[in-house]
Amino acid sequence: MKIICIGRNYAAHAAELGNAVPENPVVFCKPDSAIIQRGNPFVIPAFTSDVHYELELVFRINRLGKHIQQSFAPRYYNEVTLGIDFTARDVQDELKKKGLPWERAKAFDGSAFVSEKFFETDSLPSPILFSLKKNGVTVQEGDSSHMIHSIDKLIENVSEVFTLKIGDLIFTGTPAGVGPVVSGDSLEGFLFDEKVFSLRIK
Repeated sequence: MKIICIGRNYAAHAAELGNAVPENPVVFCKPDSAIIQRGNPFVIPAFTSDVHYELELVFRINRLGKHIQQSFAPRYYNEVTLGIDFTARDVQDELKKKGLPWERAKAFDGSAFVSEKFFETDSLPSPILFSLKKNGVTVQEGDSSHMIHSIDKLIENVSEVFTLKIGDLIFTGTPAGVGPVVSGDSLEGFLFDEKVFSLRIK
């Protein structure tokens, strides 16, 4: 199972971090060991002092495919949920300054939370609205129509490079409002008005 992530896929988020809006998707991956196991909290790693939450729509691939045209992409997924791409922002900033890859900041063990509850995409209104609360206060609000590259375009793009397999996850990028977490915080994710997950920070 691959975890394929997209960076800078919302213009407002790119702007809040001082990044240019990319012409093509920014793609990186996480190993399967990045997934937080069921019932476990997110544990802040010892090597960082500035971990940020990034709420994202996560689509699950349901068939094998390579070189998938955008028009055929909807055949390759039918479920979506919410996830969090945890980022060691201080580590990422240092890596970016040196022109180095982001994996140490993005792909560490426990850096990917995925809700257990998936939704049939055909059952959801369009666009998909989602939000994140930290300690009961809304900190992020997302709208799938604001993605620079839609899920269908992303599937076309990444399948040029990776063979997509059943169970692969695509994190589609985060809207504006990312910020730090500290031990004792609580995160809650909502798809429309339905709470999809709660996660403790340790």
